[in-house]
Amino acid sequence: MKTQIPIKSTILALMALFFMISLFMSCKETKLIQAKSGAQLWSENCQRCHNTPSPTSFSQEQWKTIGLHMQSRALLTNPERDKIVSFLQSAN
Repeated sequence: MKTQIPIKSTILALMALFFMISLFMSCKETKLIQAKSGAQLWSENCQRCHNTPSPTSFSQEQWKTIGLHMQSRALLTNPERDKIVSFLQSAN
């Protein structure tokens, strides 16, 4: 006689596994971001799509606004955006 695993239990187990994997991957990504400087993140993310202006091209407030705008376009996390904006603002 075969033992069947209920479908609900299987689905719950798969969901738990997916959650644990995504949590692990998120932590790993966060550690990678923490290890990178704002300048490194700026060159990796901003220069993918266009030539970037000099950090002295805009004021601190303008860089903050640009960072918020570009965050959604470049799919940046908040920590990535903050590091990039801090780097750019430090030039002023």
